[in-house]
Amino acid sequence: MSFTDPIADMLTRIRNAILAGHSQVAMPSSKLKLEIAKILKDEGFLESFEVADTESEAQKSLRMKLKYVGDRRQRRAVISGLERVSKPGRRIYTKKTDIPWVLSGIGVAILSTPKGVMTGARARQLGVGGEILCKVW
Repeated sequence: MSFTDPIADMLTRIRNAILAGHSQVAMPSSKLKLEIAKILKDEGFLESFEVADTESEAQKSLRMKLKYVGDRRQRRAVISGLERVSKPGRRIYTKKTDIPWVLSGIGVAILSTPKGVMTGARARQLGVGGEILCKVW
């Protein structure tokens, strides 16, 4: 199955799983999705993730365990919002001086730079700009 925008599909699957209250979400794996999952884990938005082989498909599956806080009745997801910024029809690039802040630093912007996929804060430290893939808060 081919997608026009696999990153938007990934974010939509995460958003839908959170709204349904699921503890984990699975999707087809790719190098870029794996890098985004690593960033989400490092920033504390995910419990864990793993790449698993599937018997029926040739492509591997990326499984993410979503992170929640609170007890059973007061349980809330750590991720309260996801937004795809750069889309296949309209790519959004930024200079190192114009990297956006997400909710005054509470959230994180994920960028694809010449030095790899990284957060906006890390790109500011390294002094590189790039394509703004998405924002997570």
